[in-house]
Amino acid sequence: MSRRTVAVVDYGMGNLRSVSQAVMHVAADSGLDVIVTARPEEVRAAERVVLPGQGAMRDCMRELRDSGLQEAVLEAAASKPLMGVCVGMQMLLDHSEEQDTPGLGLIPGRVLRFRLEGRLQPDGSRYKVPQMGWNQVSQCSPGGVRHPVWGEVPDGAWFYFVHSYFTRPDQAVHTAGETEYGERFTCAVARDNIFATQFHPEKSAAHGLALYRNFLHWNP
Repeated sequence: MSRRTVAVVDYGMGNLRSVSQAVMHVAADSGLDVIVTARPEEVRAAERVVLPGQGAMRDCMRELRDSGLQEAVLEAAASKPLMGVCVGMQMLLDHSEEQDTPGLGLIPGRVLRFRLEGRLQPDGSRYKVPQMGWNQVSQCSPGGVRHPVWGEVPDGAWFYFVHSYFTRPDQAVHTAGETEYGERFTCAVARDNIFATQFHPEKSAAHGLALYRNFLHWNP
């Protein structure tokens, strides 16, 4: 019998150790093997795919393309559960302001830079970019349907963020979660078999692990 695998895509730009360790931790009772792979054929063969990312989006897109993994990721996004994390979420959209970078075009929308210079937070301190730290996430229910990957995670749970850019989907139906940092913005997106977060589940304690666990059992 062939192995059932979850592929964590290694194109040279992800926080691979912490992501893979978190996914391995929650996969113990799932019947799935977690592999970190730079091989397109292993991404194509996987039952589920996790696309991490960190750093500049232009670098991430270049490395994904040059590694030969882009087509495998696009095929996965068309046919099997895929979870994007941090820049791995931003890459799913059409375009980023960061160095005028085209994305994968899987979710219509743009990636914008925080413009918070000189603005004060409610406690009187200045907003800092990047946003770095814990923030509350409001789960969205487009069409009245709460996304199943949230599972038992309560609305308003706290997650860990590190980012200078945020996503703005063209259609509200693709927003699965929002948070506030100077303005309200989308921090989780979803479409069909794709779910992605701007925050880092692997750095977000029990609620973050719950998201990875729910993703492994999600059948879109």
